[in-house]
Amino acid sequence: MKKAARTHTHLSLSDRIYIEQALGRGMTFKDTAIFLQKDPTTISKEIRRRRCSKEVGRKTTLCSLRDSCTKTNICRQRRCFNKLCGKCTQRSCHSYCDDYSPEVCPTLNKAPYVCNGCGVKSCRQSIKYYYRAQYAQQLYSETLSGSRRGVNKTPLELDDLDRLITPLLRRGQSLNHIFATHEDEINCSRRTLYSYIAQGALTAGNMDLPRQVRYKPRKVRKKPSENHQAYRNNRTYRDFQRYLEEHPEASVIEMDTMASSRDSSRTILTMLFRSCSLMLAFLLEHNTQAEVGKVFEFLEKILGSDLMVETFHVILTDNGPEFKNPAQMEFSLSGKRRTKVYYCDPMASWQKGRLEKNHEYIRYIIPKGKSFAGLTPHHVTLMLNNINSTARASLNGSTPFELASLLLPQQLLTGLDLKAIPHDQVLLKSRLLKDSTLR
Repeated sequence: MKKAARTHTHLSLSDRIYIEQALGRGMTFKDTAIFLQKDPTTISKEIRRRRCSKEVGRKTTLCSLRDSCTKTNICRQRRCFNKLCGKCTQRSCHSYCDDYSPEVCPTLNKAPYVCNGCGVKSCRQSIKYYYRAQYAQQLYSETLSGSRRGVNKTPLELDDLDRLITPLLRRGQSLNHIFATHEDEINCSRRTLYSYIAQGALTAGNMDLPRQVRYKPRKVRKKPSENHQAYRNNRTYRDFQRYLEEHPEASVIEMDTMASSRDSSRTILTMLFRSCSLMLAFLLEHNTQAEVGKVFEFLEKILGSDLMVETFHVILTDNGPEFKNPAQMEFSLSGKRRTKVYYCDPMASWQKGRLEKNHEYIRYIIPKGKSFAGLTPHHVTLMLNNINSTARASLNGSTPFELASLLLPQQLLTGLDLKAIPHDQVLLKSRLLKDSTLR
């Protein structure tokens, strides 16, 4: 079976893995090249250039001069008196003879050039050669990276470039201005020129660039230490995956908050049922744990304790400060459990990607940067009804509301005033909310 048509010319790691496997099976370079859609010489050069050596820990290789050797009794032992050293069976020439030259296996001088797949168990080579895909890929990457470093100009060309650029930079001109006025004289890109200056290839340095010295190195954000986050104990994403393996029938809800612009402390708490993609949203006056707790009390009031546990079986959320009190969400005021809360890994919002993706629908109606100051619960409900009445390709053309009517309790839909919108009347534009206070 031939490999699919290639879209690049360089060998990839998967190609090198195939070469290593082909050598182990004793395939010819021609057969390997046909599968990889390469020339056999490419395979030959790849193996010879990137094979690795391995010392086997013994130097008992036969001497390559043994057939023509005329030396006798080099070891000065009585048993070898008047015997030719080339006929010696002790294989100890390397210990006594200065002319010892180890014999090289003919396999290493011709195809396949390596010991992969060699079935000779009595081989006495002190150094063996192998082709290893990972090692070859590392050498290739280092070669590719090294070829792109440094200055790709002759000393004369670099001197001409320096004579042009340095005086102008020291007059306070920017590289943008220099390129605009001397584009025909500069035979490299702007990015390359910045690299030359940073490497010190020109007389001018970073201190001569008007804005370069103003930029500070970016700070690397460190992930929070797990040891100081007690709220995540037994509630990590790995614990979540383990729980789903033990309870595959569990209903999973993804939860998050959406922030408004800076002039408003309001946020929207969003929830998404994975089973049907139905989204719920609640307007929070402040992004606090107390406001989140009120939402759970409201849901339990609508559904009742038993139905609350059945509907909101497992909740997956992020590590926002408003969610760092899991007990408040998991247990009612009477101490009865109503859900189980788990947290995504820090900086891994993709673990609840369905909800993150579904936020796009809200941004169609309330663009990012708009304030939530004039938003009312009625607006949120109207927005949800239109979003949940939008047909999805991921649901085979059905709407989240249609599936929710079959999978979720009717008390939840009725209690939150969720209603289906006719298909042709669905509106996902900002004009859906006509309140003038929504800026």
